[in-house]
Amino acid sequence: MKKFYPLALLFLMVSVFTVIAQNNIVEDFKPSSVNQPGRQYPQVNSEGRVRAQILALDAKYVQLDIGGKKYDLVKDSTGVWTGESTPQDVGFHYYQLNIDGASVPDPGSLVFFGACRWGSGIEVPSADQDIFAMKDVPHGHIQEIYFPSKSTNSSPRAFVYTPPGYNQETAKRYPVLYLQHGYCENETSWPEQGRANLIMDNLIAEGKAKPFIIVMTYGMTNEIKFGGLRNFDIKPFQTVLVDELIPYVDANFRTIANQENRAMTGLSMGGFETRLITLNRPDVFSYYGLFSGGVYTPEEIKAHSKLKLIFESCGSKERPDGVRNSVEALKAAGVNAVSFISEGTAHEFHTWRRSLHQLAQLLF
Repeated sequence: MKKFYPLALLFLMVSVFTVIAQNNIVEDFKPSSVNQPGRQYPQVNSEGRVRAQILALDAKYVQLDIGGKKYDLVKDSTGVWTGESTPQDVGFHYYQLNIDGASVPDPGSLVFFGACRWGSGIEVPSADQDIFAMKDVPHGHIQEIYFPSKSTNSSPRAFVYTPPGYNQETAKRYPVLYLQHGYCENETSWPEQGRANLIMDNLIAEGKAKPFIIVMTYGMTNEIKFGGLRNFDIKPFQTVLVDELIPYVDANFRTIANQENRAMTGLSMGGFETRLITLNRPDVFSYYGLFSGGVYTPEEIKAHSKLKLIFESCGSKERPDGVRNSVEALKAAGVNAVSFISEGTAHEFHTWRRSLHQLAQLLF
């Protein structure tokens, strides 16, 4: 039996150190920047741990569900449950509370559409959050529009960002970026959790990006069951985007209505849509962007004579070599291609905020 003692001792030491690490939490928690007004919880500390708290007198158990893992909360004598996660990546994260088996939004958080639901979100501070900070600079406007769609017999919604000065310089026309969300998100995702308008306002104020219009609409993605990507037919959305939305935007906003001044970009499944549409309709866009949404090959775009830029990005915790190798192959084939890797992030909105920040400086 003695030969098992070292292994048992190792397990004991790991358990002890785990408990110590869990209890050795830095107590500098602050309310999240996307809390409901006046709410002190959820909170985030300098390690990136998320601490949740909720009053649930009759609950048998409560958990914090974030980052694909559930963390048990502890109940005090007054019926208040409190607990925290392990450190999370910087940036925005969706999360829920699980109360006796029911997943519900945290009443302390603002609500965001993601993970195919309206639920909670939290912001883990990052060293570069200044790129989307609210600053004392000229601000553009976001308009909610409904455009006619004969193909769907409906009036889909889109959000349109117009840059600072759009309403004053009434003779000026602008290029357009069509910017798509990911699976289980919608047209609110880029304006809300993506902070696309603030990223653009700040870049324009710094003289790092040319002013352009951004159009964000629902990509018709969420009817596909998870794992059923092979069954996704791009044609219905391609019709909505190319044949219905683009003509509407060109007719109702001061756009430069040609291929040379039109870009399409998407994150995750929105990148998948971008890739398919730009390959199917090379006559519509001159700038292509894929954020954690696949790659192009030289063979696919060899006939795209008016292509001006391909931008591919992902987080360093995803598959960065795939992006780098794709861009190197494109460059070798004579294509103007750029890669960007978001350091320390995975398949999440901070990766895509950083990607938009980089791409916007290269457009038009």
